[in-house]
Amino acid sequence: MGIRFCNQCGEPVKYQIPRGDDKPRAVCQSCHFIHYENPKIVNACIVEHEGKILLGKRTIEPRKGFWNVPAGFMENGEATRSGAIREVKEEVLADLKNVTLFGVYNIIQRNQVHVYFRGELAHEHFGAGAETSDAKLFAPEHIPWSKLAFPVGITALKRYIKEMKTGDFSIKEEDIIIDYELLKQYDLS
Repeated sequence: MGIRFCNQCGEPVKYQIPRGDDKPRAVCQSCHFIHYENPKIVNACIVEHEGKILLGKRTIEPRKGFWNVPAGFMENGEATRSGAIREVKEEVLADLKNVTLFGVYNIIQRNQVHVYFRGELAHEHFGAGAETSDAKLFAPEHIPWSKLAFPVGITALKRYIKEMKTGDFSIKEEDIIIDYELLKQYDLS
């Protein structure tokens, strides 16, 4: 749908290519303010404890009732690492230690950049937060793959488990291509 009104003066905007630019932008027809629309950043953290992965069961849409790596949109005034730590605390009530960057996943069709960290439980206390109905540690062989919420989480978890076996973790950047037929099957479009 895009931007319809100027957030500076409230007047209607029109999509046009401003001088010196190469992309259509929402330009106010009254005050001439240019509104830039940029990708959303999602912070996530794969939490490990004694060889198991901590997942939360979602109580919100999209994908309500499905398991997920603790993740959520970055807030203004927050760094990616602190955002991932906040999401873990909010969703699975866990405190972390040894939090390090794991990967960056670009979802171009959704205008999102997912920044994944990996961390360890600081202690064995965790539980369901405000957006989850359950929080559980899963051995890699017991992860409910068909009940995971999002393709990006599946991609990150599979790589994590592969690298977990050797203890040799890497930092990677990857593009996630959305399979729209798969999305229709899961009603994610």
